[in-house]
Amino acid sequence: MFARLSEERIEREAPLAARMRPRTLDEFVGQEHIVGPGRLLRRAIQADQLSSLIFYGPPGSGKTTLARIIANTTRAHFITINAVLAGVSDIRDAIRIAQERRGMYNQRTILFVDEVHRFNKAQQDALLPHVENGTIILIGATTENPYFEVIKPLVSRSRIFELKPLSPDELRRVAMQALTDPERGYGKLAVRVDEDALEHLINVANGDARALLNALELAVETTPPGPDGVIHVDLRVAEESIQRRAVLYDRDGDVHFDTISAFIKSLRGSDADAALYWLARMLYAGEDPRFILRRMLIFAGEDVGMADPHAIQVVAACAQAFDYVGLPEGRFHLALACLYLATAPKSNSAFALWDAIRVVEQEREGAVPVHLKDASRDAAGLGHGAGYLYPHAYRDHWVAQQYLPDNLVGRVFYQPSDQGYENLIREQVARRREAQLAAMLEDDLAMIASRVAYETAQGSGTRRSDAWLQRTLSNVGEHLAALRERVMAAAQIARHSLVLDLNAGTGLLTWEAVRRAPAGGVWTLAYDERTAQALRQQAANLDEMARPVILCGALSDLPALIAQEWQRLAPAETRAQEKIAFDVIVGRNALLPLADKAAAAALLVTLLAPGGRVALAETLPRHGQRLYQLLRDMDVDAALYRRWAAAEEALHHDPDDPMMNWDAADLAAAFRAAGFAEVHVETQTYTVQQQIHAALLARWFAESSRDGQPSYAQRLRRHLAAEELARLRALLEALRGQVVDWQTCVAYLVARAPRA
Repeated sequence: MFARLSEERIEREAPLAARMRPRTLDEFVGQEHIVGPGRLLRRAIQADQLSSLIFYGPPGSGKTTLARIIANTTRAHFITINAVLAGVSDIRDAIRIAQERRGMYNQRTILFVDEVHRFNKAQQDALLPHVENGTIILIGATTENPYFEVIKPLVSRSRIFELKPLSPDELRRVAMQALTDPERGYGKLAVRVDEDALEHLINVANGDARALLNALELAVETTPPGPDGVIHVDLRVAEESIQRRAVLYDRDGDVHFDTISAFIKSLRGSDADAALYWLARMLYAGEDPRFILRRMLIFAGEDVGMADPHAIQVVAACAQAFDYVGLPEGRFHLALACLYLATAPKSNSAFALWDAIRVVEQEREGAVPVHLKDASRDAAGLGHGAGYLYPHAYRDHWVAQQYLPDNLVGRVFYQPSDQGYENLIREQVARRREAQLAAMLEDDLAMIASRVAYETAQGSGTRRSDAWLQRTLSNVGEHLAALRERVMAAAQIARHSLVLDLNAGTGLLTWEAVRRAPAGGVWTLAYDERTAQALRQQAANLDEMARPVILCGALSDLPALIAQEWQRLAPAETRAQEKIAFDVIVGRNALLPLADKAAAAALLVTLLAPGGRVALAETLPRHGQRLYQLLRDMDVDAALYRRWAAAEEALHHDPDDPMMNWDAADLAAAFRAAGFAEVHVETQTYTVQQQIHAALLARWFAESSRDGQPSYAQRLRRHLAAEELARLRALLEALRGQVVDWQTCVAYLVARAPRA
């Protein structure tokens, strides 16, 4: 009884931040990106199906609170230890209890370790086997980057959730909860907080709910009631309660590296305002100015380089001036170096050295050409140096001759940019390379060309060699990789994003989204059961909670498919209150076959969260490769060629063909009409190497429809006679086995849903 009374007294006398700690997910404020409707963590908590977790984020963001909410909702036994106070004996006691619970009651045990980064390697190693065999489910909380501060085996067995500082609106909700709660807060007191006072507390708290509540507690508890019995917190009281913004910064930790990274990237992006801000933030937090100057010296060589060779001189002079002057006046020299680098033209062409080093490491070492060898010792006996052309003896002090080893002739390392000084020398470098290659490789190039022609002819006879040659000479894989990277860069998928892939296909975008959103979730749409089954087989290799949700059906059926799946996934008590809203929608050729693209755009806007993004890559058949262009330089009957070209152009501009009757501008207009904001469409034409093989020719001239679409020959029959088609087929058959340049045009669309 006395222990219980003591616990109740401690709870009543606890600081406001401890008393107001949320007890359920409904009370929890912020972190919608990981505990919002449909998110992985919320689903896991509600289903009581947790695996080992690590919560990583700044102070006051809710890490310990989430652990306590889990303790209140789980059926597992919950043990809490603090890594600052606990030792190996405490870990052993927790493991012993977990083993007893598992053996006697078949009950799981969750071990919450606060400040888990404070455990040394031995202590973390002591946890590992018991996490691995399932004796305990570990939940760790840390303000440090777990990828650096927690041992890799524990990280690999845990799911990382990054918590973010609370927004001003979220901090306001926290403050209002404290002021109105009659049991744990100040709801029973007459407290009036002026708006400007509350704004000051929120602003200076800097996203830290604990700092806000501590300041609010100090303001209320130290302010006596007025004659009317009201505790009045004005701006003066608020300023006394929290006087200096707490800047999260650690000289050797994650924030240190993140801040200098933001500074360097702002310099690279030529944003002088942002660069000055991050510089000021580092100086305010006490960063060593010499460290900043060293990083700017590196930047001058790495990112400015030959675009402005004077940049390194300016930064070196500023560093020397700072050593003479010191702080505080030395800030002028830091600012001067920062502004010069931010506004200078940029070039990273110095990375050419790393390309050269990679060649040295990976490729056969080439001998020094004889004419470049030292002639001072072996000229007479071995002929070293013979044939060397002395550049100063020629006009412009340059002459074409070989400088690379024989096996590297023609290899290019240095690529001058088109910025600043480097743009002035770019054309000169290119011209000299062209002349040098012409002088050195004319015979070799002819030999290589004849060899490729021979191998092409040899490979055209068998199916196996056709496939080998296609893989060898094609850059389709590179094209798809570039397309994927461009879509994903535009999508801006965060770790906790909820992503929808509109066209799963082979999984080109789906699996990349799974990698980029490990703490969010990925839903993907397969248009047929065969594709869906293939995806499920691939997903079976993943942890169950990390697998994408695979839907099967048409794009127009998405709302019904999502609702049906949500009925299966969500707990019964939350289905009515929660709705799936995606942060990001991606897709490749998802809209291409649809006749009504405007209706599809109108559907997509309803599936996105406020401010959510759409990033699509849609092939534009209208601007695709024309077959008649493949025979442009061949001896073809002129009249037939003109009729063929006119017929094919008519096909590519057929107003009744949903594959051909639209363009990039139509796509943008459809999304704007649907209510999307910031709609932006760019087109890019790719050239890939395509072999004209038997299967491709058969597909072009098939007599029956393929996938519901008429073949190329069937379309041409509307414009050309049968004998003309036969002649065209014979002409294209002559290309069999050859590799041609094949053009594809892709429209990249990025749009944002309206914000709430």
